[in-house]
Formats: sequence, C-alpha cells, structure tokens
Amino acid sequence: MSYSLTRRELLQSASSGFGYLAFAGLSSAAAAADAGVSAAKNPLLPKPPHFPATAKRVIFLCMTGAPSHVDTFDYKPQLAKDHGKQGRYGGQLLKSQWDFRQRGESGLWISDLFPEVARHADDLCLIRSMNCDQPVHPGAQIQMHTGTAQFVRPSLGAWTLYGLGTENDSLPGFVSISPPAGSAQLIGSAFLPAIYGGTGVGRASRIGGAGGQRGSGSDTVPDIRNTRLSTNQQRTQLDLIQALNRDKLDRVDHAPGIEGAIESFELAFRMQDAMPDVMDLSDETPETLALYGADRGDTAAFGKQCLMARRLAEAGVRFIEVTKGGWDHHQNLSTDLPQRCGEIDQPIAGLLADLKRRDLLKDTLVIWGGEFGRTPAAQNGDGRDHNNKGYTTWMAGGGVKGGFSYGETDEHGYAAVTDPCHIHDWHATILHLMGLDHTRLTYRYAGRDFRLTDVHGNVTKKILA
Repeated sequence: MSYSLTRRELLQSASSGFGYLAFAGLSSAAAAADAGVSAAKNPLLPKPPHFPATAKRVIFLCMTGAPSHVDTFDYKPQLAKDHGKQGRYGGQLLKSQWDFRQRGESGLWISDLFPEVARHADDLCLIRSMNCDQPVHPGAQIQMHTGTAQFVRPSLGAWTLYGLGTENDSLPGFVSISPPAGSAQLIGSAFLPAIYGGTGVGRASRIGGAGGQRGSGSDTVPDIRNTRLSTNQQRTQLDLIQALNRDKLDRVDHAPGIEGAIESFELAFRMQDAMPDVMDLSDETPETLALYGADRGDTAAFGKQCLMARRLAEAGVRFIEVTKGGWDHHQNLSTDLPQRCGEIDQPIAGLLADLKRRDLLKDTLVIWGGEFGRTPAAQNGDGRDHNNKGYTTWMAGGGVKGGFSYGETDEHGYAAVTDPCHIHDWHATILHLMGLDHTRLTYRYAGRDFRLTDVHGNVTKKILA
C-alpha cells in the first residue's frame, strides 16, 4: 500500500525536522514583520498587556493646588485634641473645622465635606500614606505626572498609551479635559513618539452642552470642524501634505517630529466626525445630568466634565484626566475649602454611580488626588501650608480593594509613618492594575532604557483586590 507524505509531514520527518524548524522560523518572522508593518501604520493599535489586567482604562481626577487631607480623608482625632498647641514641625496646630464620620459597611472615616462621595465609601481605596519629593506646586505636579521634576519625561498617560494602545482609532487615546495652564509637560510624550501625548480639550467654562440641538456640543471644542472645506476637499489637501511629509521622511534617517505630524494629522481628520458626538451632552437624560449635578449651579462645570469622562471611557479612550484647580488654601480655608469640595462632591459621586450602573467601574480605575497635601499647623490663622511628607489620594474600581484604607500618617497628619507610598510606588501600582510591569515598560532613548519609575517603585500589593 502506498502512502504519500504531505509537505508539512515531510519537513517534520526529514533531517530530524530541521526543515520544519526553519519553516516555522520563517513563518514567525513573516508574522512579526506583518505585525510591525501594522504597528508602523497605526502605533495606537491595541497591544496586549504584560499580564491580565484588572483595569482597561483610567479616569484621573486631578486636584491642582493640593487639597488638605486632614480636612477631607485623613481623620486625626489627636489633631483636634492638640488644637492651638505648638506643632513639632513649627506653627500652631489647627484642628479640622469639619466632622469626620464612619461611612458605609467598611466604616471608612470621611469628612462631612464629601457627603455624596462618602455614600460610595465601600468602593473607595484610601491611600493615606502618600509622599513625594517636591514641596512646591510646579515640581510636585510634574513629578506626579512624569515621575521626575528634574527632567522632561513622558507623562503617565503617555506611558499608558504607549504600553497598551487604544480601542478607538477615531479618538485620541489620552485626553486631558480642562488642562491647567502650562500643562504641555504634564500631558506630553517627551521622547516617546508624539502620537502618545495627551490631547487637551477645552476649558471648564466651555465644556459641554446640556441642552439644545444635537451636535451643539461641537462648539465646545474650538475648530474641531473645518467650516471652509468639505470632507473630500480636506482629504485632498491632507493627502498633498502627507505626501510632502513622507517624501521628507524618506530622505532623512530619523525624524520623529515628521512621523508624529503624519500620525497626528490623520487622527485629527478622523476626530472631526467622532469627537463632536462624544462631547455633545444633549442626548443625555435629565436624570443623568442631575446625577452628575451637570444641570445646575456650582456643580455644573465639573459635572459636565465628569460626564464627558464617562463618555470618553465608553468610547474606548484609554486615559482620561479631568483637572480641577483652586485647592491652594494658604488662607480662607474655612470658606474656600467647602466651596471647592461642594463643586466636585456630587459630580464625582455621580461618576462613580454611573460607571457602576453601566458595569464599567469594575474595569475603570478612577483616581483622585493632588500633587501633595497640607500641613496640620495653621498658616495665616485660617490656612495650611504645603506638605509633601504625607497626604491622601484615593482609587476606586479597576481591581483595587473597596472600603479599604492603606497606610497612615502620624497622629497629626504631617508625615507618612506606616506603609509609606511614594509617588514612584503609586505609578508602579497604576501601571500594574493596567496589566503593565513598570520595570518592563521601557523606551530606548539617548543610549539607555527609560521607564516611568526610573530605577524606583514597588507595586502596593495590599490594595489589590
């Protein structure tokens, strides 16, 4: 009986299978080459994480100016007992003017300044032992966003996008809503390809369209659409510009600026259709607008921003940052702090509730915090000074323990004393929740491999669910 071998079987059996080994190697190389070509055509394509992730996306609620932790999320009964005494670090100790209560089944201590957020206590993971290296706003803000204050480095959002790509090719993968003035470095890509940098959107007073005609929200993003050229005319114009860019790129060895321009122009062209729809809130129900406080008074501006963050997250944007300034309370703490908290309390509670009811909170990491905290001692009688030695941030969803408090500051809230969490540890933990090993997420530049955490950082495993 005759028996014929297939080509695969012949390669597997002849010469101890070396022929098949070579064939497999060529196939793998071809597949890798195809993947490389695809990545080169679209560097924002989704990429597999280093290990299974618990968070698919991040919403970072950035409170610039540094909220007072001892008045909001870090309960210090000893500070109240020692009110008026000389503090060991200088100045007279100033107790919190607001009561703290145990909230939810977990019993987390949260101030009366956040009654609505406190209803979600069992979803919150308070990190009460944060610390960083910078006692001044610009340096601390840069370190919080990039890991260092000494050099220009890629931002947290840019590293996340570089590591994972995005799930929507018609929207930026990293969006900063109402970015603070001079924020280019805080959301920038530095030496990473320019396409991974953040896209700044609007200002607080110009964000959102709670009513009116469908599409009215496009007015909140200046120049998102070209009113002088049709789509076909823009495409013809863009093709010419891209041809000139690619011709220049063919004549030079390395031009990341040109590569970034080519990719950014294509993304901007696609954004014209997708971005106005995401930014337009006119199709949201009155109930949803009320949930965020987006329909009234002092909560309207931040409420609309938080609602847009949810819409961007649903649309596949990987990293969304929402900025709220006004927390630098060197004086007038008794009046200004409750006003700031009142502006964000309902919107943040609405965001958490909305994400939860849409089954998005489980894989959306929500982060709240400022660049540092405030001193337990009084400044100017009714204020608090900068404090980078110990402060509080919190996380919710995305694989962190809910109703959990991690770390402690001393009895007055000045310095982290139990389970300190440095900003490098914070970054390492955020990347870990996204499925990224901070020691492996590197980029070769100027002869060395750089990473967000430099040579530092440990994942804070105790907060992982």
